[in-house]
Amino acid sequence: MAKIIEHGTWQLTPEDERLHEPGPEVLWNESYYFDFAAPDGSVAGYVRLGLYPNWDRAWYWACVTGKDRPLVLIADNDAPLPKPGTTDVHTGTYDATQRIADPFGPAKIGLDGEAVILPDPTAAYGDTSGAETTRLAFDLQWDTVSGVYPYKDIPRYEIPCMVSGTVTVGGETIAVDALGERDHSWGERDWWKTSWLWSSGRLDDGAFFHCMQANIGFAIPWPSFAVPPGGEIEHRDGFSAETRFGADDLPASSHLRVPGAPMTATPLAFAPVAVVSPDGQTAHFPRALCRFDAEDGRTGHGWTEWHQPPGWQDHGWSYLLEGDEK
Repeated sequence: MAKIIEHGTWQLTPEDERLHEPGPEVLWNESYYFDFAAPDGSVAGYVRLGLYPNWDRAWYWACVTGKDRPLVLIADNDAPLPKPGTTDVHTGTYDATQRIADPFGPAKIGLDGEAVILPDPTAAYGDTSGAETTRLAFDLQWDTVSGVYPYKDIPRYEIPCMVSGTVTVGGETIAVDALGERDHSWGERDWWKTSWLWSSGRLDDGAFFHCMQANIGFAIPWPSFAVPPGGEIEHRDGFSAETRFGADDLPASSHLRVPGAPMTATPLAFAPVAVVSPDGQTAHFPRALCRFDAEDGRTGHGWTEWHQPPGWQDHGWSYLLEGDEK
């Protein structure tokens, strides 16, 4: 079985690849993410399945974009919950499947449905019912690279992967041979309270990295991991980040203080969604294919997200570790 990083706060087991018993909270959520990016950034995409059993709905998002591609998107925040014990979503406009036969092993994602074409990706924040549509289909597999990274104190884990298969957009079928990551988390998730940055990718020497920072009002060393070229997954202490936003509230760049590989993330193609709470609050979720430029000269591609709940501008997007320049 793949190596699992041990933090000593909770024990990840193979059974955790499966669905979990929901807690009592309305916003109790179980989610699976799958993303991919070609090494040259020419094509990228992601899938997210979020289950809200106590809110009686699922969120299903799937997209394809790239450096020279418009956003092609399915963003369904009122999808039917899968049948008990399954993670498949079927509606009148798309069919989505997910298979993880061996814990922490290959994951297979299938999709065939109707998606909107959004040359301006921020149109995803509004009503897209009048947008042009096309067929979007995935036949993709995520294969684990080295191991599994559980977060220290919360039920969530990340798996660096290589991704292969095909993506179909309209009449075009694209062969995918890409880097990627998948993750799985469960527990109460209030998207309208905390802002965060999350990032993962692979550099041109083959090194994978992952990092995240929640904006909680002060700096702490946030979790990160790396997989050196040909090596094993390893925890690295002390991640922090600083982000600069443009006039349109989209991130212009982030300085990622990845331990051992500080770098700049520059968005190349956005794939955002908007989410509305049970009491009507709206949060924006700009996620983007990024180019990464490390200070040591290495480059790479992957995904970064900057979650923006109500009041996010005041959450402090430049908290640095003690001793960093203010």
